[in-house]
Amino acid sequence: MKIMTGGVTAPIGFRAAGVYCGIKKKKKQQLDLALLVSDQEGPVAGVFTTNQVVAAPVILDRLHLKKGVGRAFLINSGNANACTGPDGMRAAKEMAQLAATALDCPPHTIFVGSTGVIGQPLPIGCIKKALPALAARVTRRGGREAAEAIMTTDLKPKQVAVQAQLGGKMVTVGGMAKGSGMIHPNMATMLGYLTTDAAISQHALQQALRQAVDQSFNCITVDGDTSTNDTVLCLANGMAGNRILKPGSADFQQFCAMVETVCRTLALKICWDGEGVTKVVRVEVQRATSTKTAKQVAQTIATSNLVKTALFGGDANWGRVMAALGRAGVPIDPARVSLQFGDVPMVRNGLGLGRVAERRLSKVFQMKEFTILVDLAQGKAGAHMWTTDLSYEYVRINASYRS
Repeated sequence: MKIMTGGVTAPIGFRAAGVYCGIKKKKKQQLDLALLVSDQEGPVAGVFTTNQVVAAPVILDRLHLKKGVGRAFLINSGNANACTGPDGMRAAKEMAQLAATALDCPPHTIFVGSTGVIGQPLPIGCIKKALPALAARVTRRGGREAAEAIMTTDLKPKQVAVQAQLGGKMVTVGGMAKGSGMIHPNMATMLGYLTTDAAISQHALQQALRQAVDQSFNCITVDGDTSTNDTVLCLANGMAGNRILKPGSADFQQFCAMVETVCRTLALKICWDGEGVTKVVRVEVQRATSTKTAKQVAQTIATSNLVKTALFGGDANWGRVMAALGRAGVPIDPARVSLQFGDVPMVRNGLGLGRVAERRLSKVFQMKEFTILVDLAQGKAGAHMWTTDLSYEYVRINASYRS
């Protein structure tokens, strides 16, 4: 497998574009409408938010996913089309119908996405006016433009692609994502779109995507908030010409690794582009009694505001990590716990290793990226999460998001 340049248009048969249609503030003239099209329809897989307040595009995409076939993704930024009632649902359906008309395909093969401010009516007129020109300008070179058009508070577009030989054919998986704040597992607050020219069944594609999301987007947290719009979709058009991938085969396992690489790369790009982020830290829990227990401990540490602010301030306060794992809600034996920050052991059998270790730890806390290793010494299971620090800039951005 090799990582290559490009994003969603790297696989064979995918074209994209982005335009400014008028949803975002005119003075900024930022791209705010993206269209991603496959030359032929194919199986589509999806994973969505677990938030009970669900945006209209998510409701519609869940319905379309039951058909299992996709042709295009149409995504706007600047407006979430969430908490907008029946009018919001009508607007989401109209988005799909407009794209279907422009591309001459059934509406159920169109998947829509929205991101931005919650509670404001979606100006569907802007999308209707812009869509014919947008559909006419999609190209193989338009992947980055589409990645820019789905951004909100993101500082940079996020895209990646990987290639590998499967069944004697070169298969490519590409992806783009947006996300900066409201990032937390199940799902992480974000939009993610993957494409592949692999020939694969819908069932196998859904399995591959679910596994990849669980190991990537569901392992990152910026601020502990999940959104109303979280969506990850993957569309496969089969144009690589490989034998159809089947679960259990070596080629399918390789494909799963490709999808996970794309998802993990995009997830970490989201972390690094998080609102006000200056550090990205991996929290790894080892020797837990179960994977569920390990995940619970990792998530409690990763979402602790005291841990996150200590990371920002470079305060080598390992006691905050101990306090967080102690309130994770799982049985532990503090006298067996060991902590390591980067390459510096800090706690052994529940006891700190002294001032010399703390001085070394202060240097680790100055690094932009490192691992907090938690050894519970109770079993053989493990889990991980990536977290970020919590800075003054995060507060500034979110205190004035709508203005």
